[in-house]
Parts: sequence; C-alpha cells; structure tokens
Amino acid sequence: MVDQTTPDEHAVVPFLRAGPPPDRTRWEGWQQWRKIRDTFVPAPHLTLAEHQYLSPRRRALHDLHRTATHVNMRLQETPMSMRVANLMRGRLQNNAMKFMPGTRDGLMINGGGFQGKTETACDAAASFEDVRRNIHHQLLPGRTPGTRDVFVPVAYCRLPVRATPKGLCKAILNVYGDPHPGTLDDLVRAVRDAIRDHHTSALLIDDVTRLRLHREDDQDTLDLIRELMDLNVTLVLIGVDIPGSGLLRGAYVDPRTGQWVFPDVKNGKNHEAMAATQTGRRFDMVDLDPFDYSTLAGITAFLDHLAGIEEQLRLLRSFTGMLTTGEMPEYLFDRTRGVVGLLRRLIEDGCAEAITTREERLTKELLARTTIHLGNLNDLDEGAGEIPEIPQDVTSPQPESPRKRGRNTVLDDRGERPAAGD
Repeated sequence: MVDQTTPDEHAVVPFLRAGPPPDRTRWEGWQQWRKIRDTFVPAPHLTLAEHQYLSPRRRALHDLHRTATHVNMRLQETPMSMRVANLMRGRLQNNAMKFMPGTRDGLMINGGGFQGKTETACDAAASFEDVRRNIHHQLLPGRTPGTRDVFVPVAYCRLPVRATPKGLCKAILNVYGDPHPGTLDDLVRAVRDAIRDHHTSALLIDDVTRLRLHREDDQDTLDLIRELMDLNVTLVLIGVDIPGSGLLRGAYVDPRTGQWVFPDVKNGKNHEAMAATQTGRRFDMVDLDPFDYSTLAGITAFLDHLAGIEEQLRLLRSFTGMLTTGEMPEYLFDRTRGVVGLLRRLIEDGCAEAITTREERLTKELLARTTIHLGNLNDLDEGAGEIPEIPQDVTSPQPESPRKRGRNTVLDDRGERPAAGD
C-alpha cells in the first residue's frame, strides 16, 4: 500500500510549485489561478508505522508533501461565505444577461482583515467565468475580425495605497497588459475601450477602503469608480469596514430595495463626459463576518469548519476529534476570535511545529507556544484595517473568574432530564 501512495524514488515531485505564484491582477495570472485553484492533490494518509517504513528520501518527500498540504488547504465554505458567494454569483449572472445599456447594480463586500473576503469573491468570480467561457466558446468559437482576441470576462485589480484616478486607471489597464496613455482623459478612454473590447462583465476592485476621502484625489477616484458602472460591467468593491471608512458619504439606503444609492457625480466634476446615464449608482453591501461563538448555530458552524480542517491534516498522530472535542474548539476561537484567516495561519504554523518536534498532533500546549505569523505585510495598509488585531496572552482555555466571560455551555449535556419512568 505504501508503494502505491508515495512518490517513486526518481519520480518528479508534482506538488512543488515551479516559479512564482499566479498574479491575479494580470489576466494571464488570473487564468492560471482559475484553472489550478481546485487541482492540488494532498498527501496520502499514512500511519506512523507506514511513515517509518519509507526510505529516508521518500520519508523526506512525504514530509514535504504534508507541509504543502497544510499550507494549501482547500477553501472551505462557511455560512457567511456562502451568503456572500451566492449573492455575488447571482448578481454577476443577472447583470451579464442584460442586453440594454445602462448602469449595472454593483456589490460591496465588507468585513475585517483576514476574513476571506478576497478569496471568497475571487472564487465566486472564477465560477462565474467558468460558465461564461463555456457560453462564449459556443457563441464565438473562433476569432472575430475587428475585435480583440483576448476574452476577459473577469478583471481583478487592487487599489493602490495612495489612490488617484490615474493610478486606478493604470491598475485596470495592467490587467489587460495595455499601455498607459499620458493624460487622465486618455487613460479613462483606454479603460473604457479595454473593458468593452475584452467583453469584461465583472470588475473586482480590492482594498477599496484605502481611499481617504479627505483628499481630493481620493474623492475623484471614488467618482471614477462609480462612473465605471455605466460601462455595462458589474462592479464588486472589496474592503475593510466600508461603513466606517467614509466611502458611503453622500449615499443613502433606498427604503424600497434596501440598496445603497450613490447620487450621480455633479456637473463639472472630472470624468463627467464618461457618464452615460443620469441614474443613481446602486450597490448591495454584504458582510463577511467572523464565526460567532455565542449561539448554538454559530458554535455548530465553527465545529463543522474545524472538522473540515481536521480532515485535511496529515499529522501522523492525529485523531478524530483532535480539533473538535474537549476545550480545543473554545481555545481555537479565543486564539483567533473566529477570524478564518487567523485560524488558518495558526493551524499551518502549528502543523509545522508538530512535524518539526515529532509530536505529530495538535494540542493546546503545542499551539500555546505557536505564534500566529501573518506573512508578508508589505502590501497591506494597516491604516485601512487590513491587518487584524491578534489576540494576545491566550495560552489555554483556563476557567475564568466570575467577572469575566464564562465558558460557553450551549452544547453541554447537563444531565438534568428525568428518566422516562420518573
């Protein structure tokens, strides 16, 4: 059995990545990521005895494959992410089927740092693109004279840290690999042509709350973002604490639809010539929240998520219930406050520690000496809330004093029900 499930002595190692990771802000990188996002093959499950039976080289390769498995765990749906993904897929699909020109209702995805907003939005957009490409291939199987050959139904970009209308235009043009004209008017025109000629249906703009609306450049950038909705494209804006960022200034909630409505840019503002209609720009805002540990439904969802993680781990001494029984669930929640990204980093680093120390399982004691590392933060803006606060001094879920929050007992069996014959 071992010989069939582990790499041969001279076989190519398929789980190692060649070259840099895909850059989703370029259409080529987006296509690479879209095609491989569900193709990673995790390491096989081996017992401790089977692992020791391997040759030294094959044992080292298997340990490397286990590490790759732990840092490439599949994206798990949560009740929160399912709500966001379903709304987004429905909005993209509905808008893509509209034939008449005009403003397309957009979507704002709001949440804290490291809560999975980007991955949830990108995965939903990639699923939408899978369908669009299949339809496009049936309708236009070959090249169409007079049009651009590259079909880019989804464009993903990130707002620069210091946002300007020119910077946003350049970020969008970079997706297509198009040149950057010198003037703002030419940049806006190039963006408009690129979105139209590449048949882009969805434009995702990440880190939108980097905008500081006390600056005139940032206000002009937000105006430009709103006017892009007139290009028959669905705008998906992703950011941290959108309600508290100031981006909704001037917007109001339509009592009939519950949508946020942004009034049109007033006459005389920049890019006014680009506006094709005089209707309000409408957005739905959906929150991607962390797990909630104060309700039965929230605890159940968190336990289900931990069970999904547990199934993906390849520790030699792991066991069913390692993450979901005893005090471990509450400890993991206390360490991460239910933030998916922090939980993922804690588990990744904990697994690395378990393999290095040969403990080969996760315990509270091992995790207590494991620091949550957030990786490279150079491209994150702390001022925009993109770096979450990591709970400190959480070593174990010891009983707390009566003045502090007590342990959640929703799922406890209190043994208070009388017997049937009593």
